Amino acid sequence: MERRMFGQLSVPAIGLGCMSMTPIYAQPDEGEAIATVQHALDHGVELLDTSDAYAAGANESLIGKAVQGRRDKAIIATKFGNLRTPEGKQAVCGDPDYVRQACEASLKRLGVEEIDLYLAHRIDPDVPIEDTVGAMADLVQAGKVRHLGLCEAAPETLRRAHATHPIAALQTEYSLWSRDAEADVLPLCAELGVGYMAYAPLGRGFLTGTIRDTDALAESDRRRAHPRFHPENLSRNLALVEQLDALAQEAGCTPAQLSLAWVLGQGGHIVPIPGTSRRKWLRENIAAAQLQVAPDILGRLSEAFRPGIAAGLRYPEGQMKHLRV
Repeated sequence: MERRMFGQLSVPAIGLGCMSMTPIYAQPDEGEAIATVQHALDHGVELLDTSDAYAAGANESLIGKAVQGRRDKAIIATKFGNLRTPEGKQAVCGDPDYVRQACEASLKRLGVEEIDLYLAHRIDPDVPIEDTVGAMADLVQAGKVRHLGLCEAAPETLRRAHATHPIAALQTEYSLWSRDAEADVLPLCAELGVGYMAYAPLGRGFLTGTIRDTDALAESDRRRAHPRFHPENLSRNLALVEQLDALAQEAGCTPAQLSLAWVLGQGGHIVPIPGTSRRKWLRENIAAAQLQVAPDILGRLSEAFRPGIAAGLRYPEGQMKHLRV
């Protein structure tokens, strides 16, 4: 597979988002999830994205099981600082002491001696980014972390962080229906030599064309809380997917593959990390890296999904305040 650069870290052009391998959308099969990770490693998809926030650390533990005996093949990215209060509300912590504690806990759950890419999952507005990144840099010096990253950071925050210690990658949502980053974040990453990890490149599954109504989602599926999946927005967004489906048929691929090919074509520093817990979908995603799509089709797709056209916020309103900090 093609390689792209996150600073000085070489990664495959497509990574694997691991969040759905533990309960969040549905109840995944652990054995199939582990087999999916191992299949990814065997086929050049070494970049595995997890977090201590996914299933309260259980996701990291699962990844640890999956990479046993294969550690040399895996590029493990994990995150810290996105917390839940006892009342279930979101909280963020970038305190230096917490950074160190969180890293030790992640290393233990993953069963590794070093994390390849360690990211602040959300930016703490009450702690100077220089202090958070300074503590992360100490972990690099201690040999516990190889490279650093941020998630959902504002452009000025990224500049300040990068001046404190080189930032290898910025992770934010980016897909056909979430194009906010194009205005400033993507160009800044290119300017600084920072790689861009595009999470939810398939619109949390919506851009696969397999979700036609909320009945397709389990009652416990977190997407039910996301405005774009609310009934009043769903019909408008389905009209977009119909255009995607038609263009995918013209291109001779699936809607998911065309969506990923579009993301890959937006810049050589961009790496989408579609999430799945099944080998079937992983194989489909991997094939997207080999697609040669006519520029005319990609152009029409960009116009159909022009910025701001998707109906609904990309997160529930209460979580929006934690983005672009």
